[in-house]
Amino acid sequence: MTSPTPTAPRILLDRAGLAARVERLAGEIQAEHPDGVVLVGVLKGSLLFLSDLARALDRVGATDVVVDFLAISRYAPDTGRVRILEDLAVDVEGRDVVLVEDLVDTGLTLAYLLAHVRGRGPRAVDVCALLDRTPSRIVPLEIRYTGEAIPDLFVVGYGMHWKERYRNLPIVVEADRATLAADPDAYLALYGT
Repeated sequence: MTSPTPTAPRILLDRAGLAARVERLAGEIQAEHPDGVVLVGVLKGSLLFLSDLARALDRVGATDVVVDFLAISRYAPDTGRVRILEDLAVDVEGRDVVLVEDLVDTGLTLAYLLAHVRGRGPRAVDVCALLDRTPSRIVPLEIRYTGEAIPDLFVVGYGMHWKERYRNLPIVVEADRATLAADPDAYLALYGT
Protein backbone atom coordinates (compact mmCIF):
# COMPACT_ATOMS: atom_id res chain seq x y z
CA MET A 1 0.00 0.00 0.00
CA THR A 2 1.39 3.40 -0.94
CA SER A 3 1.03 6.49 1.19
CA PRO A 4 -1.13 9.32 -0.13
CA THR A 5 0.53 11.91 -2.31
CA PRO A 6 0.99 15.06 -0.21
CA THR A 7 -1.14 17.97 -1.34
CA ALA A 8 0.88 21.14 -1.70
CA PRO A 9 -0.41 24.04 0.38
CA ARG A 10 -1.78 27.11 -1.36
CA ILE A 11 -0.87 30.50 0.08
CA LEU A 12 -4.06 32.50 0.67
CA LEU A 13 -2.49 35.50 2.40
CA ASP A 14 1.21 36.25 2.32
CA ARG A 15 2.94 38.69 4.67
CA ALA A 16 2.09 41.71 2.53
CA GLY A 17 -1.53 40.61 2.15
CA LEU A 18 -1.90 40.15 5.89
CA ALA A 19 -0.30 43.53 6.61
CA ALA A 20 -2.61 45.28 4.12
CA ARG A 21 -5.71 43.74 5.66
CA VAL A 22 -4.61 44.56 9.21
CA GLU A 23 -3.91 48.20 8.27
CA ARG A 24 -7.29 48.50 6.52
CA LEU A 25 -9.14 47.00 9.47
CA ALA A 26 -7.33 49.28 11.94
CA GLY A 27 -8.37 52.30 9.88
CA GLU A 28 -11.99 51.15 9.83
CA ILE A 29 -12.04 50.50 13.58
CA GLN A 30 -10.40 53.84 14.40
CA ALA A 31 -12.84 55.72 12.13
CA GLU A 32 -15.85 54.19 13.90
CA HIS A 33 -14.43 54.23 17.45
CA PRO A 34 -12.50 57.52 17.71
CA ASP A 35 -13.12 57.77 21.47
CA GLY A 36 -11.42 54.46 22.22
CA VAL A 37 -12.03 50.77 22.01
CA VAL A 38 -11.48 47.58 23.98
CA LEU A 39 -10.10 44.84 21.75
CA VAL A 40 -11.05 41.41 23.10
CA GLY A 41 -9.06 38.60 21.56
CA VAL A 42 -10.32 35.04 21.56
CA LEU A 43 -7.40 32.82 22.55
CA LYS A 44 -5.38 31.26 21.13
CA GLY A 45 -6.13 31.80 17.47
CA SER A 46 -6.48 35.57 17.49
CA LEU A 47 -3.26 36.34 19.36
CA LEU A 48 -1.05 37.19 16.36
CA PHE A 49 -3.81 39.05 14.54
CA LEU A 50 -4.78 41.02 17.64
CA SER A 51 -1.16 41.99 18.31
CA ASP A 52 -0.70 43.31 14.80
CA LEU A 53 -4.11 45.02 14.91
CA ALA A 54 -3.29 46.83 18.17
CA ARG A 55 0.01 48.12 16.70
CA ALA A 56 -1.76 49.18 13.51
CA LEU A 57 -4.33 51.11 15.54
CA ASP A 58 -1.45 53.04 17.07
CA ARG A 59 -0.14 53.85 13.58
CA VAL A 60 -3.55 55.26 12.53
CA GLY A 61 -3.70 57.49 15.60
CA ALA A 62 -5.78 55.52 18.09
CA THR A 63 -4.75 56.57 21.58
CA ASP A 64 -7.23 54.75 23.81
CA VAL A 65 -6.89 51.07 22.95
CA VAL A 66 -7.30 48.51 25.72
CA VAL A 67 -6.53 44.84 25.07
CA ASP A 68 -8.08 41.91 26.90
CA PHE A 69 -8.68 38.23 26.20
CA LEU A 70 -11.24 35.48 26.50
CA ALA A 71 -10.24 31.83 26.43
CA ILE A 72 -12.74 29.14 25.64
CA SER A 73 -12.75 25.37 25.75
CA ARG A 74 -13.13 23.16 22.74
CA TYR A 75 -16.63 21.90 22.08
CA ALA A 76 -17.62 19.39 24.74
CA PRO A 77 -18.36 16.00 23.19
CA ASP A 78 -22.02 15.44 22.31
CA THR A 79 -23.09 18.89 23.56
CA GLY A 80 -22.00 21.39 20.92
CA ARG A 81 -21.09 23.73 23.79
CA VAL A 82 -17.99 25.60 24.77
CA ARG A 83 -17.25 27.18 28.12
CA ILE A 84 -15.27 30.19 29.25
CA LEU A 85 -11.86 29.19 30.58
CA GLU A 86 -10.53 32.73 31.01
CA ASP A 87 -12.90 35.66 31.39
CA LEU A 88 -12.44 39.36 30.79
CA ALA A 89 -10.30 41.17 33.33
CA VAL A 90 -11.27 44.63 32.03
CA ASP A 91 -14.58 46.29 32.92
CA VAL A 92 -16.28 46.91 29.56
CA GLU A 93 -19.46 48.50 30.89
CA GLY A 94 -20.34 51.55 28.79
CA ARG A 95 -17.36 51.04 26.46
CA ASP A 96 -17.03 50.12 22.80
CA VAL A 97 -15.78 46.54 22.39
CA VAL A 98 -14.44 44.83 19.30
CA LEU A 99 -14.29 41.05 19.60
CA VAL A 100 -11.28 39.90 17.56
CA GLU A 101 -11.38 36.47 15.92
CA ASP A 102 -8.95 34.73 13.62
CA LEU A 103 -11.69 32.86 11.74
CA VAL A 104 -15.47 32.88 11.96
CA ASP A 105 -16.95 29.64 10.75
CA THR A 106 -20.38 28.33 11.83
CA GLY A 107 -20.96 31.30 14.14
CA LEU A 108 -21.96 29.09 17.07
CA THR A 109 -18.98 29.98 19.25
CA LEU A 110 -19.12 33.63 18.25
CA ALA A 111 -22.84 33.87 19.12
CA TYR A 112 -22.06 32.46 22.56
CA LEU A 113 -19.19 34.92 23.07
CA LEU A 114 -21.23 37.90 21.88
CA ALA A 115 -23.99 37.08 24.38
CA HIS A 116 -21.39 36.72 27.11
CA VAL A 117 -19.71 40.06 26.37
CA ARG A 118 -23.02 41.88 25.89
CA GLY A 119 -24.01 40.68 29.34
CA ARG A 120 -21.23 42.89 30.71
CA GLY A 121 -23.03 46.08 29.59
CA PRO A 122 -20.79 47.54 26.88
CA ARG A 123 -22.06 50.48 24.84
CA ALA A 124 -21.40 48.57 21.61
CA VAL A 125 -19.95 45.23 20.57
CA ASP A 126 -18.62 44.68 17.06
CA VAL A 127 -16.75 41.74 15.55
CA CYS A 128 -13.47 41.87 13.66
CA ALA A 129 -12.47 38.65 11.92
CA LEU A 130 -9.37 38.14 9.84
CA LEU A 131 -11.16 35.40 7.90
CA ASP A 132 -14.88 34.88 7.42
CA ARG A 133 -15.88 31.45 6.16
CA THR A 134 -19.49 32.36 5.36
CA PRO A 135 -20.39 29.14 3.47
CA SER A 136 -20.16 27.32 6.82
CA ARG A 137 -22.35 29.77 8.74
CA ILE A 138 -25.17 28.28 10.78
CA VAL A 139 -25.95 31.27 13.00
CA PRO A 140 -26.54 34.52 11.06
CA LEU A 141 -24.17 37.11 12.51
CA GLU A 142 -22.86 40.49 11.43
CA ILE A 143 -19.11 40.59 11.08
CA ARG A 144 -18.52 44.36 11.05
CA TYR A 145 -14.84 44.22 10.11
CA THR A 146 -13.69 41.42 7.80
CA GLY A 147 -10.17 40.92 6.52
CA GLU A 148 -11.06 38.35 3.88
CA ALA A 149 -14.06 36.17 3.03
CA ILE A 150 -13.00 32.63 2.17
CA PRO A 151 -14.78 29.52 0.93
CA ASP A 152 -15.00 26.36 3.04
CA LEU A 153 -11.25 25.67 3.27
CA PHE A 154 -9.04 24.30 6.02
CA VAL A 155 -6.38 26.90 6.81
CA VAL A 156 -3.32 27.17 9.05
CA GLY A 157 -0.90 29.92 9.93
CA TYR A 158 -1.06 33.34 11.57
CA GLY A 159 -2.64 31.90 14.72
CA MET A 160 -4.63 29.11 13.11
CA HIS A 161 -3.35 25.61 13.70
CA TRP A 162 -3.44 21.93 13.09
CA LYS A 163 -3.01 20.12 16.42
CA GLU A 164 -1.27 23.25 17.82
CA ARG A 165 1.23 23.32 14.95
CA TYR A 166 1.75 26.11 12.42
CA ARG A 167 0.25 28.89 14.59
CA ASN A 168 3.43 30.94 14.20
CA LEU A 169 3.57 30.57 10.42
CA PRO A 170 3.65 34.20 9.18
CA ILE A 171 1.25 33.52 6.32
CA VAL A 172 -2.17 31.87 5.89
CA VAL A 173 -2.28 28.74 3.75
CA GLU A 174 -4.93 26.35 2.61
CA ALA A 175 -3.82 23.06 4.10
CA ASP A 176 -4.79 19.46 3.53
CA ARG A 177 -5.76 17.54 6.65
CA ALA A 178 -4.87 14.15 5.15
CA THR A 179 -1.41 15.40 4.25
CA LEU A 180 -0.86 16.73 7.77
CA ALA A 181 -2.22 13.54 9.35
CA ALA A 182 0.24 11.49 7.31
CA ASP A 183 3.15 13.86 7.95
CA PRO A 184 2.78 16.63 10.57
CA ASP A 185 6.00 18.22 9.21
CA ALA A 186 4.71 18.39 5.63
CA TYR A 187 4.47 22.20 5.60
CA LEU A 188 7.62 23.13 7.51
CA ALA A 189 9.21 24.41 4.30
CA LEU A 190 6.72 27.29 4.40
CA TYR A 191 8.57 28.91 7.30
CA GLY A 192 10.71 31.74 6.03
CA THR A 193 8.36 32.60 3.16
